[in-house]
Amino acid sequence: MRVKDTLNLGKTKFKMRGNLPVKEVERQKAWEDNHVYQLRQKLNEGKPSFILHDGPPYANGDIHMGHALNKVSKDFIVRYKSMNGFRAPYVPGWDTHGLPIEQKLTQQGYDRKKMSTTEFRQLCRKYALEQVDRQRKGFKRLGVAGDWDNPYLTLKPEFEAQEVRVFGAFAKRGLIFKGKKPVFWSWSSESALAEAEVEYHDVTSPSAFYGEQVVDGKGVLENGNTYMVVWTTTPWTIPASEGITLDATFDYSVVQPKGEDRKFVVATELLADCSEKFGWEDVQTLKTVKGQELDRVLCQHPFYPERKLVTMMGDFVTLDAGTGLVHTAPGFGEDDFRVGKQYDLDILVPVDDKGYMTSEAGDDFEGVFYEDANQISLDKLKAAGLLLDYMPYEHSYPFDWRTKKPVIFRATPQWFASVDKIRDEILKSIDDVTFYPDWGKKRLYNMIRDRGDWVISRQRVWGVPLPIFYGEDGEAIITPETIEHVAQLFEKYGSDVWFDREPKDLLPEGFTSEHSPNGKFTKENDIMDVWFDSGSSHQGVLVERPELDYPADMYLEGSDQYRGWFNSSLITSVAVSGHAPYKSILSQGFTLDHEGHKMSKSLGNTIAPSEIIDKMGAEIVRLWVASVDSSADVRVSVDAFVKISDSYKKIRNTMRYILANTSDFDPATDAVATDQLASADKYMLAKFNQLVADVKANYDKYDFLDIYKELMNFVITDLSAFYLDFAKDILYIDAQDSASRRSMQTVLYQIGVGLTKLMTPILPHTAEEMWPFFKEPEDFVQLAEMPTAVTFDGEDALVANWDNFMAVRSDVLKALEEARDQKLIGKAADAKVALYLDDKHAQLLDSLATNVEQVLMVSGLTVAALADAPAEAENFDDGVAVQVAAADGDVCDRCRMTREDVGSDSAYPHFCARCAKIVRDNFPETASAEFEDYEAK
Repeated sequence: MRVKDTLNLGKTKFKMRGNLPVKEVERQKAWEDNHVYQLRQKLNEGKPSFILHDGPPYANGDIHMGHALNKVSKDFIVRYKSMNGFRAPYVPGWDTHGLPIEQKLTQQGYDRKKMSTTEFRQLCRKYALEQVDRQRKGFKRLGVAGDWDNPYLTLKPEFEAQEVRVFGAFAKRGLIFKGKKPVFWSWSSESALAEAEVEYHDVTSPSAFYGEQVVDGKGVLENGNTYMVVWTTTPWTIPASEGITLDATFDYSVVQPKGEDRKFVVATELLADCSEKFGWEDVQTLKTVKGQELDRVLCQHPFYPERKLVTMMGDFVTLDAGTGLVHTAPGFGEDDFRVGKQYDLDILVPVDDKGYMTSEAGDDFEGVFYEDANQISLDKLKAAGLLLDYMPYEHSYPFDWRTKKPVIFRATPQWFASVDKIRDEILKSIDDVTFYPDWGKKRLYNMIRDRGDWVISRQRVWGVPLPIFYGEDGEAIITPETIEHVAQLFEKYGSDVWFDREPKDLLPEGFTSEHSPNGKFTKENDIMDVWFDSGSSHQGVLVERPELDYPADMYLEGSDQYRGWFNSSLITSVAVSGHAPYKSILSQGFTLDHEGHKMSKSLGNTIAPSEIIDKMGAEIVRLWVASVDSSADVRVSVDAFVKISDSYKKIRNTMRYILANTSDFDPATDAVATDQLASADKYMLAKFNQLVADVKANYDKYDFLDIYKELMNFVITDLSAFYLDFAKDILYIDAQDSASRRSMQTVLYQIGVGLTKLMTPILPHTAEEMWPFFKEPEDFVQLAEMPTAVTFDGEDALVANWDNFMAVRSDVLKALEEARDQKLIGKAADAKVALYLDDKHAQLLDSLATNVEQVLMVSGLTVAALADAPAEAENFDDGVAVQVAAADGDVCDRCRMTREDVGSDSAYPHFCARCAKIVRDNFPETASAEFEDYEAK
């Protein structure tokens, strides 16, 4: 039984009408009812595969225009590959764990601290699945084809199990460790964040310059009366200060300003700037020393008499601003931590999870929110006579990308995945990846080169638990045996089992460890970073699902994913398999409003895809995606969609014309062989085949903008403004079965079928609407194959001649336009044209073997030598002169051309001789009946 015999919706029920918002829904239902996606997959069995792995959007809220740009672009690629010789299944997915879902439930009134972890996680799961369904409807409404009934979700047991195995692969290579070092700490989320979870905004901070008294100058500086002038933009961290960092190679001056008993140390290069800031006059330089000479000088902490600050040498001090001496708190900064560890300093962190100062900071600070502690520090410095200056300082600062609140660098015990140990391996794997655009390679390379170790632990509950046990001595237990056992439990029960069971019930039966002589164990309460979730999708999806391949052929996401999903996926894949998870990366810019601002609901400048779909249809959104340069940021406005709607109408009307004029054409019986086609028809066929080659080449390069330009240029310039313009004189006038009409229909039919296929990835609803009107074997255009560009003998010479003729035609059109402006004629059919040509152009017209008068759509044409051109003829300086005059005779009621032989056949007094003969030969009954039929067409 053929597929068409089982269809629920037949071809004849589709009409070429607009009303996209309604018709698209009907079309999508037909695809779903007839399992078109599945049929396409079956057709592609055994073909080479092309796997575009879907980066999971976060399951929260309605889809936005960035989602539309992303998903529709993926659909262009998958649909094209599926119709062009590849097995290209598309498995959509969602990122379903993480803080935003926890926050959403908190906003709804749930208090996770008053319920069991499992109860709260069940609420999170329910909410996540609701959001998945909500977004799935939005993506399907855009016409995106895929396995929507079986997407991948990071909360699915099989995915979580594979993620645990990825963690185990890291552990097996010795890449998992626990350490106390500064990480991005979100006090608003009460959790550590990875680099990919922060965004930067410009902020203004209180910049403080203050003195710290030297108590042991190591024989280089005078004790008691000398002060190191340090600089900080975070005065709230002074309670955690343990040192001062200088650069060993800088020159430092010991100076004494006029009227000051004290001596001060600043970088020599910044002395003039500091003197102006501090109001120092007649500054006397007492001595100049290299930074290295000041190593391990001790100073007094400005707040705590018992604490001494050590002077250290570091490579992060600059002379761009400040004093050349940097206040250093190892518990609150990565550079500070690194230099502090080199000098064996303690790691003080007097700030709690919520951002409040602890008792370690002293009575003046305890219980104070860290930002409010800035003023307390300034006041204490001022009271001690140490504050030399303070001022607002504008700089870029990290924020939690979910809560939009600033974060702090805070040293806490966290689990890390080492990047440093496999950095070279990761960087080498990038060489095997193709990037679109190619600058993406350098961007990803630099981000991997410069990133620190990956903090993978999160102090939350909605996520995949870290599969770590602890022995009675506090030692972490991470073995291949325990990892695989936990993975199997997750595979069977889901990760809730970690919270439901006691440690002994999560360990393999009979498990023992030297770290627990009494057989007692505890378990880790932290969960894994959600970027570890999605970054493990190459194992949880590509390896897990038999229809997919690993590595994927392509990852396609926004350019922010160079530090997000592209980045985390690369690290995990190299750790597991030694290679990248993708063969290519295609990155896109962001969607901005019409003024270039980031779209935000709070700013009220968003345009939801649903708004455009409800008013204009999904096809308009899809065509817009094709029309923009998505390699850079894309501006979105209602006006842009209105303009795209105009382009869509041009495509639609052109296709309506083709369909209307091939409705009586059967390619099986009426087609004309290529070598028998009329010259103009051959030319247009050659132009179309060049379009096929160019469009397919751009599909292969993922250059949708050039595809859009080429299609629009062909539709507007080659078809509407040229071929279809003079086609009316053949299609409407010549006899139905005439050689001229069938020749043109042959080409129009091939163009119609081919254009429909080429447009299917971009405009699937419209293409499917057209398809039933063609006499093709496939019941859905999506089940057809892409057209193949073909050539014929003599094509190059023919195209060259016609291309040269188009310049002559352009001269004629300009002359006709001038005659129209002068009121000599109305339309081209009112004119007669005299062409005066040099020998080259005269030979050109002869070579075309075509009715040039008909192609130019004029009612009279004479050709003479250029030398015979009268003075009033317009000379175009290219071997062509044109003279336009009003045509002689009357207008034929049938062909609408002005002819002197109108009425020459008494039986048809209103027809020219040509039309009279056609009617007499083909419609012998009455002229009026045939004319009415012509008018109806």
